Amino acid sequence: MGGRGPRPGHRPARDQRQPGLLLSRTPLRTEGGDRLVSQPATTRDVPDESPAPAEGPAPAEGPGPAEGPGPAAEAPLVTVTDLEIRFPGGPVLLPPVSLAVRPREITALTGASGSGKTTLLRALIGHLPPGATVSAGTLDVLGHDPSTLPAPALRELRRTRVAYVGQDPGSALNPRMKVRRLVAETATDAGDEAILALLRECRLPTNAGLVDRRPTALSGGQQRRVALARALARTPDILLLDEPTAGLDRALRDGIAELLRDLAAARGLAVVMACHDPELVAACADREVRLPVPGREPRGPRPRTQPRTPPSEPSAPVTAEGITARGISVGFRHRGRVQHALETVDFTARPGSATGIVGPSGSGKTTLLRVLAGLHRPDSGSLALDGESIGSAVRGRSRQHHRRIQLVPQNPLGTLNPSQTVGAALARPLRLFRTVAKRQVPDRVVELLEQVELPADFTCRHPAELSGGQRQRVAIARALAADPDFLLCDEITSALDQDTATAVMELLQRLRAERDMAVALVSHELHLVAAYTDTVHVLEEGRLAGHGPTAELISSW
Repeated sequence: MGGRGPRPGHRPARDQRQPGLLLSRTPLRTEGGDRLVSQPATTRDVPDESPAPAEGPAPAEGPGPAEGPGPAAEAPLVTVTDLEIRFPGGPVLLPPVSLAVRPREITALTGASGSGKTTLLRALIGHLPPGATVSAGTLDVLGHDPSTLPAPALRELRRTRVAYVGQDPGSALNPRMKVRRLVAETATDAGDEAILALLRECRLPTNAGLVDRRPTALSGGQQRRVALARALARTPDILLLDEPTAGLDRALRDGIAELLRDLAAARGLAVVMACHDPELVAACADREVRLPVPGREPRGPRPRTQPRTPPSEPSAPVTAEGITARGISVGFRHRGRVQHALETVDFTARPGSATGIVGPSGSGKTTLLRVLAGLHRPDSGSLALDGESIGSAVRGRSRQHHRRIQLVPQNPLGTLNPSQTVGAALARPLRLFRTVAKRQVPDRVVELLEQVELPADFTCRHPAELSGGQRQRVAIARALAADPDFLLCDEITSALDQDTATAVMELLQRLRAERDMAVALVSHELHLVAAYTDTVHVLEEGRLAGHGPTAELISSW
């Protein structure tokens, strides 16, 4: 077979109950393989890194009828043939691509930000950006073309057979509903034990009050796993995942990779995931389909920046103290119990410094940034800017404080006005904080886009017309438009390919040198933390577990 099969210890599931489709236990591919992707997209089978079996006769599969010269492949659940998607008279969102997705198989869509990975996933559920159309090719999902299905049939397809977890799952979770109800809402078995089992399967704790929290009380990684539990609760045939491990630490990423392999093998699921994480692709994907960016030649790899030598201590006393937090505590209360997100945490970022904030998913990293930005009022503790106390809530701060402290959120979709163009979103802080003259605003907008490697014509696009990585870069550009002194970055590279992530970090490093801007970087990408920060704060279960030079702490964490 061209890809890896179920891992040792997993027994193939019996034929699955699927209306109109019977899943057999035949192997995944014919001996000769299939033509999956036409140029310019490329495809490859991901090699299985498990040890090769010892030489000798192969073990028997079990009793069954004799077969011919080669086993037949299972019928594809998804067939895409030369599919192209674009805006009429406008840009191409997805260049021509072909692929076939089979049961018990994981297909990884890779490529640079803006190559059409999210667009392809959305096409599979019949939910293209407004105005986008299929300009060429065909699409078949479980015997139907989602783009031509009537609304009731399309809702039924999404509700029962195809599950989709977007790149920004937090925006799809009802903020008024608690986790238990969110999962039960889509479950075929809404019993309490079944719900808890699903949450545990998605590597979420069930004994710490999480089931009774609302999405706003969860970390980005926890929101992502709750959304995955909701998707699995409907027992779909096809599972579509957009950046399933973005914002997750290494241990959870490895756990999700194992979970996806288990789901594909035991449930007979066909999994398609858009992914920038090469380690995740190597760990669990059977096939990789690489998409090129429409209208752009592939770039060569950028040299990885080596860890910088921390700046020497100045001989004169430092007068500007930067942003400081002392004794910050945040707790979430439920039925008389308090779950601490932060416990007496201290934080300092001096002008021109680069500080990393690392720790497991759910350790309080995002909560700390939101406290610094004034978006979450702490239960106790104090905040200061250059030695002067500042309000713990954004409404208690001056406009100058707002300009000086800017937050780039982990999930930008919920913070970009869907009715505003990118140009309008970037022009607003320029006018609000008057960082440039009025006549210079259009030129500055184009300059900001160029800094984050987006073309000038993006000024006319709306957020729904952008990929997740492109929205992330717009959010970075919007924060830079305020000309901040302190930039708080929450997983800003998690939705970016390696080249673009490196370019963004190089940009921030240059701005630090030119403007003495401080950067606080929350990230699970430890190689970026090591390369682009001087000091690091390590959070574990809401407590500050360590603080010091990056070179000393990051290697031992």
